[in-house]
Amino acid sequence: MAGASFSSLLIFFLLVVPVLCRQSKHLIDSFSFSFPLTAVAVARTRRNFSSSAFSASLTAMGAGHSASKAAEKTPLKYSTVALTVSLPVGTPPQAQEMVLDTGSQLSWVKCHQKLSPRPPTTTFDPSLSSSFSAVPCNHPVCKPQVPDYTIPTSCDNNRLCHYSYFYADGTLAEGNLVSERLVFPGISQITPSLVLGCATSTTDDKGILGLNLGRLSFPSQAKLSKFSYCVPARTAAASVLAGPSPTGSFVLGANPNSAAFRYLSLLTFPQSQTKPNLDPLAYTIPMRGIRIGAKMLDIPPSAFIPDAGGSGQTMIDSGSELTYLVDEAYSKVKEEVVRLAGPKMKKGYSYSNGEVDMCFDQKNAAAVGRLIGGMAFEFGNGVEISVPSDRVLAEVESGIHCLAVGMSSMLGAASNIIGNFHQQNVWVEFDLENHRVGLGKADCSRS
Repeated sequence: MAGASFSSLLIFFLLVVPVLCRQSKHLIDSFSFSFPLTAVAVARTRRNFSSSAFSASLTAMGAGHSASKAAEKTPLKYSTVALTVSLPVGTPPQAQEMVLDTGSQLSWVKCHQKLSPRPPTTTFDPSLSSSFSAVPCNHPVCKPQVPDYTIPTSCDNNRLCHYSYFYADGTLAEGNLVSERLVFPGISQITPSLVLGCATSTTDDKGILGLNLGRLSFPSQAKLSKFSYCVPARTAAASVLAGPSPTGSFVLGANPNSAAFRYLSLLTFPQSQTKPNLDPLAYTIPMRGIRIGAKMLDIPPSAFIPDAGGSGQTMIDSGSELTYLVDEAYSKVKEEVVRLAGPKMKKGYSYSNGEVDMCFDQKNAAAVGRLIGGMAFEFGNGVEISVPSDRVLAEVESGIHCLAVGMSSMLGAASNIIGNFHQQNVWVEFDLENHRVGLGKADCSRS
């Protein structure tokens, strides 16, 4: 996920299993919601790289999804560089700002702390919700037979199930696991009871909506057949560090624009997958190559195909701002950028821990964009994400712009990660029922 600075990789996972309340008359996949998409200031990547402890697969998760029948749109917005939506949690609903993260599993909200005399009104207050219940530590959800995460849950002093969740950017969220619903009174719909984190200690001021393929993720627990989002183009100068926040859309269920989408079949992996560098719960798509200007870069195909250890996986992630490439691909991108705009590069400069090192002073940014001439990420089936020349650079700090591509090896990962910077003005649909991802060009501030 995106934010003020990069952080060293710190990756741990929570051990927990979902508790679902089966209410066939109120499945969220039988209708569709649309929400505003916003962005917040958090770290530029909040990837949750999986370990062999993950066991769910897309094939297994697809069972039970039913077709969505309607659509209702709601805004998605920026707050600096992360994408957020406001969702109605609890009964009656309390609006909660949550960051969209297709790269992680557990959803959580920032909960009200009674120790504070005047808790922020933006936090969730469990005492006001009739559908809220805490998960006791002797419940099966707290003692799963098959772990979903690598850090076990524990019992707190009240015999409730306690969790701790850490992200690659250093963000911490810990508290209790709870059961809660999302209630949409305007259209009289209620989700099944969902397992969420109720965070009472966190370094973030927003919750997380976990959207990957894990069985604890929001789409899996809510039995969604589809969801999609449209990331708006950033403000002038390709930055959201200042200026008004543009608004896009987040849709739960059928997307009325899907007739114009081009689809990619998701790559799926068996439940027994044990490759150390593979995340079987990520949305893995087949990347074929990268163009800069009109030139197809000479990147070996192996850079985009998971090898025996899982390295080379390509995933699409709303929770990372920038795009990260394995070394074989990154080196070819840098070689071409140096050829085209090397004299204007900020010598000896790299951002944060060195993940990004193709950087330029702001006074040169427009000229560098023209010299590079745009980029394109090519996938299978003739599908591509095309990046215009005026959006190849991202402002990483005041007065400094960098090519919005980093080295995944510097994150401790061996994957290609397509971040939300390169998803601007693109509808991205996750069609879980048909095991595919759809992409469609759009003016997301108007879609």
